[in-house]
Amino acid sequence: MTDILLVTFNARYSHTAFGLRYLLANLGELQERARLVEFSLEHSPSEALEVIWQEQPRIVGISVYIWNATLVTSLARLIKQVMPQVWVVMGGPEISWQSTDHPANEWADYIIPGEGEVAFARLCRQLLAGQPPGSRLLPPELPHLTTLKLPYDLYSDEDIRHREIYVESNRGCPYRCTFCLSALDHKVRRFNAADFLMAMETLLQRGVRRFKFVDRSFNLDGHRSEDILAFFLERQNLGFYLHLEFAPEKISPAMKSLLAAFQPGCLQLEVGVQSMDPAVRQAIQRPGDIQKVEENIRWLATHTHAHLHADLIVGLPGEGIHGFAKGFNRLLATGVHEIQVGILKRLSGMPMAREEGIGEFNPDPPYTLLCNDLLDFSKVRRLERFARYWDRIANSGHFPHTRSLLGEFWTFLAYSDWLFERIHSTHGIALERLHGLLLEGLPEIGLEPAQVGEALESDRRHRERIQKKKLATPKRQQQHQQEGTPG
Repeated sequence: MTDILLVTFNARYSHTAFGLRYLLANLGELQERARLVEFSLEHSPSEALEVIWQEQPRIVGISVYIWNATLVTSLARLIKQVMPQVWVVMGGPEISWQSTDHPANEWADYIIPGEGEVAFARLCRQLLAGQPPGSRLLPPELPHLTTLKLPYDLYSDEDIRHREIYVESNRGCPYRCTFCLSALDHKVRRFNAADFLMAMETLLQRGVRRFKFVDRSFNLDGHRSEDILAFFLERQNLGFYLHLEFAPEKISPAMKSLLAAFQPGCLQLEVGVQSMDPAVRQAIQRPGDIQKVEENIRWLATHTHAHLHADLIVGLPGEGIHGFAKGFNRLLATGVHEIQVGILKRLSGMPMAREEGIGEFNPDPPYTLLCNDLLDFSKVRRLERFARYWDRIANSGHFPHTRSLLGEFWTFLAYSDWLFERIHSTHGIALERLHGLLLEGLPEIGLEPAQVGEALESDRRHRERIQKKKLATPKRQQQHQQEGTPG
């Protein structure tokens, strides 16, 4: 039996519940009476309930995210049907900002919005002492990061061998993008640098070789970020891989020197862009020097070995398909390896959700845009298909030579239209079938057949070379490591 059970559905097995590890690490004397159980989207609520039943907990803490909201709602309902005496406590970003009207709210005894390490531990002590609080919605108490117990010892050997290892050196976001829940964050706060680096050293000694930083913008504090980069740079012979979210306009000369010194396969930089149109960026309260953003991304592409991942959002206020296309081509020309095209979501709590006339959105998770004044439903669906095919063909790295033939937005959109007309699906396309569909379809939109065949054959040889490598770098990023190296 376990008194306190912490439960969630991760998006996939390789992910880990970072937030729940923080809750477990900060339970103090109750930690020995608690256990963390992780499921994935492949598990049903009934399967999860069976595990919970076997533990016979008194408290079940559930972390709710956009990807698991439906499963969590079903699980909470089942718990209350089969184990009505159990206290169900919910938290996480999906329920934090719509706690009163979220479907899962009906089945929660208590809801803790925001950062819950302090509030959850206090609630558990009250419940186990027979002193339940009267209010269901518990105000969070913002923890002091310098005194918060770090959760990294709770990564198991199994996690280290097979799963994502999330770490964070700071919390909060300085930006106030109206489409993002981070706009509601408190000011940026930082963990004790010495404690953080000591924890990273321990993880390295335990064999961790992939670190995914969840800092909203890793490089906000230049000197601190440089110290962390220098720490890893001194140890790069261990063969690790770092994923960092970067503000591309904030790269100091000292940081450039550090970034340029990392070997191929060590770094992935996720650079926040959202839109390349200054007027659109101003409208979403993400102003900044877009020319500086562009220049620094080009510099990263040509002077470092970092794998560059950038994002653009379809449906931002004031940006139709032609404006999006212009920004896409401009970003593509910087040399980024991946452009993730996302569809605007109306997340409860984000500042934009309070604005009128921003469009119609699906009421069910993930709350994506259906249409707005510049993009009707058919255009949104067309761009959704574009995004899916671009990710499968261009971002995957499986077709680097073929991607160079596609060149720009309108060419790929034409192929995307042809491909959907041909197969009426955006999912479940095997790699070999996709190879054949490119060979068949690209000449249909005007590309030279011989040139297409030569590019695809070069891509096949490229994939075969990658398959033979065994590196810490994820295969997707390895695919983008081609013959040339940055100057």
